[in-house]
Amino acid sequence: MAAERQDALREFVAVTGTEEDRARFFLESAGWDLQIALASFYEDGGDEDIVTISQATPSSVSRGTAPSDNRVTSFRDLIQDQDEDEEEEEGQRFYAGGSERSGQQIVGPPRKKSPNELVDDLFKGAKEHGAVAVERVTKSPGETSKPRPFAGGGYRLGAAPEEESAYVAGERRQHSSQDVHVVLKLWKSGFSLDNGELRSYQDPSNAQFLESIRRGEVPAELRRLAHGGQVNLDMEDHRDEDFVKPKGAFKAFTGEGQKLGSTAPQVLSTSSPAQQAENEAKASSSVLIDASEPTTNIQIRLADGGRLVQKFNHSHRISDIRLFIVDARPAMAATSFVLMTTFPNKELADESQTLKEANLLNAVIVQRLT
Repeated sequence: MAAERQDALREFVAVTGTEEDRARFFLESAGWDLQIALASFYEDGGDEDIVTISQATPSSVSRGTAPSDNRVTSFRDLIQDQDEDEEEEEGQRFYAGGSERSGQQIVGPPRKKSPNELVDDLFKGAKEHGAVAVERVTKSPGETSKPRPFAGGGYRLGAAPEEESAYVAGERRQHSSQDVHVVLKLWKSGFSLDNGELRSYQDPSNAQFLESIRRGEVPAELRRLAHGGQVNLDMEDHRDEDFVKPKGAFKAFTGEGQKLGSTAPQVLSTSSPAQQAENEAKASSSVLIDASEPTTNIQIRLADGGRLVQKFNHSHRISDIRLFIVDARPAMAATSFVLMTTFPNKELADESQTLKEANLLNAVIVQRLT
């Protein structure tokens, strides 16, 4: 047995060119299996992974051996001499089996970083890739300092009774791409996006997102939100605070309701667009126009939100307008309503008056339910 070990030792030294003590170290670690010892030697980088120290005190020399100028350090001394910073990065080191001069080194998993250290890494990585620190603002994400002007359409009212009101179309805005503004808030136990839920730092599903932030890149899930537009990402440091879900933003009422002053509910049209268009065409044809007499256009704003424009003679009466409305909206036949002018608001109580007598030429008339 001793002869076989001596032969393995000589062959190891001949192949690697290393010193006998170092060769013995790898052979003892491999249980004197020459092939495993050689593989371990070259896999670990050869001589570079063997730590040698000068012989300082006799206490480090094993009994029964003579001192030498350079010796392989014992595993006990190697543990004490390890660099603490490197150990924190690579994980705790353990040694198993063998004597003071032989054994196997086992490196444990990397030490998990605290949330404070993780947030430091994220900010450090972002700054290294061009991020700039800015003062925190009180405005909500995406809010601009300038108010947005009204861009819809509307009616230009006539300056005189003879001047017809005209509809003015609004300017259409062009949207080439969708820009996204996101606020990444880094809390004590996780992070959140805008006013979303808390996402844990330790959740594996968030690892790729955090790694992208550390590299100074916009995460893929935020790029998908932009649909080819620009992503503006702000980072807020809340590492000393527990996550607090923000209150929901105020949302204006967008439903339907009953207009005050009306004793009856609003009449909603139940006919299809095609049927409604047919009713309006019939109503318009039922108004007899005398081409030899002067004409005027009357705009009627209905209680259901619709709008009608019809040509009448000056001699037509207000009652003719009521009949025209009922023909255009058959559902209004059983509904009580009055007709009023705008600016000033005045009820047209005497429907026997002609349009000229009531000063309604080119006027706007409003239907009000009663």
